[in-house]
Amino acid sequence: MNKEKQKASDKVALPPSPSDATISFGSGGEWHQAKTADQSDLTSNLGVPISDNQNSLRITPSGPTLLEDFILREKITHFDHERIPERVVHARGTGAHGYFELTHSLQQYTSAKVLTEVGQQTPLFARFSTVAGGSGSADTPRDARGFAVKFYTKQGNWDLVGNNIPVFFIQDAIKFPDLVHAIKMEPDRGFPQAATAHDTFWDFISLTPEAMHMAMWIMSDRTLPRSLRMMEGFGIHSFKLINDDHEASFVKFHWRPKIGMQSTIWDETVKIAGADPDFHRREFFQAIIDGDFPEWELAVQLFTPEQAEQFPFDHLDATKLIPEELVPLLVVGRMVLNRWPDNFFAETEQVAFCPSHLVPGIDFSNDPLLQGRLFSYLDTQLSRLGSTNFQQLPINAPKCPYANHQRDGHMQMTQPTGRVSYEPNTLATDSPREQVHSGFYSMANEENGVKGRIRAESFADHYSQARQFYLSQSSYEQAHIASAFVFELSKVEHPHIRLAMLAHMRHVDEDLAQRLATGLGIAQLPPAMISACTIQILKPSPALQLIANMKDTLQGRAVGVLIDHGSDQPSIDALTKAVIEAGAKLKLIAQKIGNTTLSDGSTLIIDAQLAGTPSVMFDAIVVLLDQTSAARLSKDAAAIDFVRDAYAHLKAIGIDQGGATLLQAAGLQTDAGVIAIQQLKQFMAAAKTRQWDREARVRTLA
Repeated sequence: MNKEKQKASDKVALPPSPSDATISFGSGGEWHQAKTADQSDLTSNLGVPISDNQNSLRITPSGPTLLEDFILREKITHFDHERIPERVVHARGTGAHGYFELTHSLQQYTSAKVLTEVGQQTPLFARFSTVAGGSGSADTPRDARGFAVKFYTKQGNWDLVGNNIPVFFIQDAIKFPDLVHAIKMEPDRGFPQAATAHDTFWDFISLTPEAMHMAMWIMSDRTLPRSLRMMEGFGIHSFKLINDDHEASFVKFHWRPKIGMQSTIWDETVKIAGADPDFHRREFFQAIIDGDFPEWELAVQLFTPEQAEQFPFDHLDATKLIPEELVPLLVVGRMVLNRWPDNFFAETEQVAFCPSHLVPGIDFSNDPLLQGRLFSYLDTQLSRLGSTNFQQLPINAPKCPYANHQRDGHMQMTQPTGRVSYEPNTLATDSPREQVHSGFYSMANEENGVKGRIRAESFADHYSQARQFYLSQSSYEQAHIASAFVFELSKVEHPHIRLAMLAHMRHVDEDLAQRLATGLGIAQLPPAMISACTIQILKPSPALQLIANMKDTLQGRAVGVLIDHGSDQPSIDALTKAVIEAGAKLKLIAQKIGNTTLSDGSTLIIDAQLAGTPSVMFDAIVVLLDQTSAARLSKDAAAIDFVRDAYAHLKAIGIDQGGATLLQAAGLQTDAGVIAIQQLKQFMAAAKTRQWDREARVRTLA
């Protein structure tokens, strides 16, 4: 992109704003706002006027970010140090120890031993987190989830730091502080916590066309995971693999859950947060304690620079993904998490992940978001953990030998000996020295171009993959996306922000934009935003669906059984046996904890009290009551809510005659998902999924 082309920006007809500012979008999609009389110049902390707050300084439009970019470094450094000691983002985290076992060698592509030695088990620590909320927020808000893994390899630590979504909001790291400031609590009021349904977030998104693809993902069911062990993980960026011959290939990393994906429904999510703010953490902890170890496959997408040139998008753009239909996944190993931390603070809180932690055989790409993260994460750890020696903390220390000439500093925990603390030297025969042939190698790249704050023209397409994602979803998932947008934008106080989002959505799908307008009570759609480039018609990608790609299994799920005195003992025994054999868990619930006498005179110990254990805690429910208990429970609001919520959340419901009485008292109609418990096989099959056809009868969707 030449200088003249960069300056040529298209004026965009935005809905009226409280400000008289004129907003325009450049050819790369970046927005520019003309200064009004009451606005001041944007400057650095030292008063230097800033001409471009949207792009990092790069050697070429597609080249790496330059260390000399003092504006980028000042902005991110200040952001990284805003809070001590809690993480600014990803504060609410859950971690566990485990191992990675390689099942398929990538020796053709890389010299990294962790990816070449089949059968080798590499110890690791994984941390899963929400993004927007603080450490005291709930587990289940609508939010992207962090998915970070620290491999303690033979060649040093490798941190694969990603999310449960394969794309991101922004293309350039210089915008990260703005994104997070917009998504976090509004600074003048300190709320909302762990939520995107507010003005500052959607104002920023409406002015950032590159965020439209990610906006579709965060409004989808992907951001409402049923369990941490039921979500995918992605490295997001393209990386490079380098083999022994110094040949490079591009790679993207994917984590796929062994028990498959599953999400909750929005109403269910809200009620889970109230019933158990630690829902995800508690479920994850219990799975490990029970030996039902969380497990994922590691898969890769491998492609050459020549193949990348043929993609209808730029793979270095973090707002884009590579559809699996274009580059299939190759499964190369598995991760098993089998040990809970001994101390939550010492391990889960003090673990320090940095994308810059690589091992020989893996290298960075020129993705400008990745380039900025290489600086930001290290700087953040220096702030949070207080010292350049944070890597000596046990959770961060490598498990292979390490030696260098770095000395002293705050929190130095080792005791280096000897006279020499430099290299090269002639005074110490055992002094560590560089390893030319086996050390970390950065791939040699030829970069030609004009240095400047310029974004590559190939980054200008902001709508094609957003449209592809939406059209790839099932009708149920499209309805959930539309309803999520309506909910979020209905919380926005300024009408012009809603109109701006509708103007963007017209490029995603005209029907979607109309659904949002109807849901928001807007009579007429605003004009579509002017796109920086021609929007491509990409084929739908079935791999992007969640519902269609759920596994036909009950493994990792939970069934709640409401019983009382006189409940049928043979039915309970048969159900318990079937649920356990399916790899799920069964919990007995009654009005009171303690012992309950069954129909045959035997007793059972109740697992949970009805008033404190709503049906949102389970994937399916069963109601086994005699008529006396059913009549009594029909007058109990907790019992009525137990079955009403399960029905509204599209769950399979198993009943006996007493159960049918309770459903009738709750005003519920039977359907294919309400099954007599005598048809146990049919119930077990229905419990594996939700009864999606029921949804149109129980709630209004956009």
